[in-house]
Parts: sequence; structure tokens; C-alpha cells
Amino acid sequence: MEFNQENNTRSASISRKTNETDIKLAFSVDGTGVSDLETDVPFLNHMLDLFTKHGQFDLKVQAHGDIEIDDHHTVEDIGICLGQTLREALGDKKGIKRYASVFVPMDEALAQVVIDISNRPHFEYRAQYPSAQVGSFSTELVHEFLWKLALEARITLHVIVHYGQNTHHMIEAVFKALGRALDEATCIDPRVTGVPSTKGVL
Repeated sequence: MEFNQENNTRSASISRKTNETDIKLAFSVDGTGVSDLETDVPFLNHMLDLFTKHGQFDLKVQAHGDIEIDDHHTVEDIGICLGQTLREALGDKKGIKRYASVFVPMDEALAQVVIDISNRPHFEYRAQYPSAQVGSFSTELVHEFLWKLALEARITLHVIVHYGQNTHHMIEAVFKALGRALDEATCIDPRVTGVPSTKGVL
């Protein structure tokens, strides 16, 4: 893993190769909403593009995996890599807001994402989708991606889809809310001295 805080840019990159996947990923917290995505899972490309744009991050992913089996390993490992780069990019977390709660509507669907950059990995997920697939993408992989992201980034992440009728819209609202919530939680608050915790460390 490589870490860079030159010019106050919080960013990191990683290469991860297993017998199942080959991933190169670079992530910048302080970006401009630019994504460069090349994976074998088109629906995940779409969701990561939304996440990046609405979070004002920069994200580059090159990922190839054993999709002849299914998309599981590729989606899971991208979540792992994104979580690890997020954790590295945030460094000691000094000055961040730490918390965020964001609602995002997508037509008839409403999603909420609540984040605590706590260094305590925890994931709560409340979502029931009308269909098990969006195209060739299995909706259960949304849980897999988000859980691995929270685990590897060591954040507390609560995701609630309050309602919706179109599965694509519901998942899209989740990823937009995730981007906006993470952007808010990682923002530097000039009023914060050190880390935002009575413990003195995150």
C-alpha cells in the first residue's frame, strides 16, 4: 500500500492479487469527483461512479476476477481495497468531522447512510429489495461490498433503505448517500483540535 499526503491531499493506493482477483485501486478523499473504472462488473462500475461523483472523491480501479464463477470475489475484494485505502488516506484523522447522516432520494426510493469514522468496524444493514438481481448483478453483493468496506476502513456504517419499488433506484440511492455521508464525515472542521474524541485517539 502506498500513502500520500503531499499538498494536503489525503490519498492512498493498493495492489492486491489473489488466485481469484487482481486489483489495483487508488483513492483520494480530497478529489473532484473523477472516476476511472475498469472492472468485470458493469453495475458496480455504475455504483462506484455515483459514489465518487457525489462524494467529490477521486477513484481509479482496475479489477479483474473469476466472474466465470460469479461476481462475488471481485465485488468483495474491491470493497476490501477501497476500505484499506480509505483508512490509510485518513491517517491520524485529526480535524475530521467524524460523523455524518445523509438521506438521498432516488425517485420513489429513499436511502439513509450514517457513518462514524470510529476505528471500530461495525455494519448494520436494513434493506429489502423487490428483486434478487439487477441485470446480471446479485443484490446480495451490495451487503458484501459495504460490509467489507466498513470492516477494512474500520468505520461504523449504518445503511437503511426506508422504501422503494425499483431495485436499481434503491441501490443507487445507497451509493449516492454513501458518497455524500463519507464526504461529510471526512471533511476537516477548523474548530476541531486534534481528533474528535474524548479518548484523544481514533
